[in-house]
Amino acid sequence: MPQFSLSLILLSLSLPALISAEGPPELWSPLVPQKVAATFKALPNPIQYPQYTDTTAGKWLYFSPNTWTSGFFPVTAYALNTRKQLCGATNANQLGIADWLSLGRSSSNGLLSLDADHGIGHDVGFISFPFVEELAINPKNQTAINAINRFASLLAARFNPVVGCTRSWDASDPTDFQVIIDNMMNLEVLFHSADLTGNNTLRTIATKHADTTMNNHIRSDGGTWHVVEYNSTTGRVIKKRTAQGFSDSSTWSRGQAWGIFGFANMYRLTKKNDYLVTARRLANYFLTNLPADGVVPWDFNAPLTPAPRPADSSAATLATNALLLLAQQETDQAQKQRWIDGAFTILNNITTLAWRPSYQSLLSNGTVNRPANNFLTGIVYGDYYYIRAGNELVNMGLASCGNLNANTDPDPQAAHSSSARRSALVGWW
Repeated sequence: MPQFSLSLILLSLSLPALISAEGPPELWSPLVPQKVAATFKALPNPIQYPQYTDTTAGKWLYFSPNTWTSGFFPVTAYALNTRKQLCGATNANQLGIADWLSLGRSSSNGLLSLDADHGIGHDVGFISFPFVEELAINPKNQTAINAINRFASLLAARFNPVVGCTRSWDASDPTDFQVIIDNMMNLEVLFHSADLTGNNTLRTIATKHADTTMNNHIRSDGGTWHVVEYNSTTGRVIKKRTAQGFSDSSTWSRGQAWGIFGFANMYRLTKKNDYLVTARRLANYFLTNLPADGVVPWDFNAPLTPAPRPADSSAATLATNALLLLAQQETDQAQKQRWIDGAFTILNNITTLAWRPSYQSLLSNGTVNRPANNFLTGIVYGDYYYIRAGNELVNMGLASCGNLNANTDPDPQAAHSSSARRSALVGWW
């Protein structure tokens, strides 16, 4: 961890709290680039990637590249490179302390040799994220082109036309074909590869998977099942259940957010109206079932007693991005405003609860897997989507990153309300 400015810490103890109408000021804190840069300097050699923190000191735990989350830290560097382009680099925002593009490129090298037989399976879509960002910057980068095409091929190889989906988790019984709602997020790599190669079969696989998921993963109330198991030879649904949620009949919040994002993204890519309608249903469920404090729980149906159900800051930041993406695709102005308002509500409330300057992660209060007793952590994808949310607000004209930079109290355990949080605000224009 770097030594942060004493003057900023002193200011954080003296200035009143403020949540901007443009979103929480912590989005623009110099701690954001400082923490990310410090983690890049601490990456092990051979490379491993941070996935979540411990629950006491908030120190990152590092995992093999053969982990589904390995693409998130490299793509975080690309997100900060985007922010630097959007906001400029100043002493106040600290965005100039690293060459984010170089960090993103070098750290992505550890992902190039991964394949579906080494733990990442269907999650090649998540692994592809930094390479997609690279092609947006340099469309002729052959390394990124090769990576995206190979990942798409690996995902397409998991498609079963009888079931109408790509297989998520492998099972000892080959007829047990398991599909998780998360897999909606992996479909975009198929479109990128189709654009690069002209192979439209990849688009067909993606739309078929989305159609099958739309038919079988969503309850009548707009909630979702985490896992649907099919018979691989008949395509028949065998079971609908959870793996990381509270129960087979509950709605796991991060899965719900994956669904909103995935269907909004499929509408963006195809303009098929059913996907927009589905994304709306899932978003309405998410917002309607938020607790009174607006903090996203780990599962919408988990009991409130005997102790408060844990939050999931990663579900919150993902949902924020999902709602902003849906707002950008929305054809109805009133609904568009609902998604924007919901995004601000979620982002502001999770920042109040989970912003943790003393952690190596940006946010605490993440729930990786509550049934496995892995919660109250910082999570790498929660941090990535937090940074990305700020970028999206600027891109949409909903925030101006030049107005606020913030640092907050190093011990915000009492920060369960905006009035309890102390923010150091450095204005620049």
